[in-house]
Amino acid sequence: MMKNMIDVYGLLKRFGIFIYTGDRFGDLELMEDEVKTLFQSRLIESKEYQSAMLMIRAEERKLKEERRAKESN
Repeated sequence: MMKNMIDVYGLLKRFGIFIYTGDRFGDLELMEDEVKTLFQSRLIESKEYQSAMLMIRAEERKLKEERRAKESN
C-alpha cells in the first residue's frame, strides 16, 4: 500500500522511469500513463496499480485545491 507520492516515484524508479517536466500537473499525467502501462504489461499487481492511481489522483486534487485557494486570494 502506497502512503505518499514518494512511494509512487519509488515504484516508477524500480522500472527505470524518472519523470520531471517542471510542470507538476504534467508530471502527474505522465506518471498516471506510466503506471497504467506497467499494469497493462503485467509488471505490477492490481493492488499496486490501484494504490498508485489513488495517490496520483489525490495529489491532483490537492494541487487543484491549492491553485483555487491562490486564485481566490
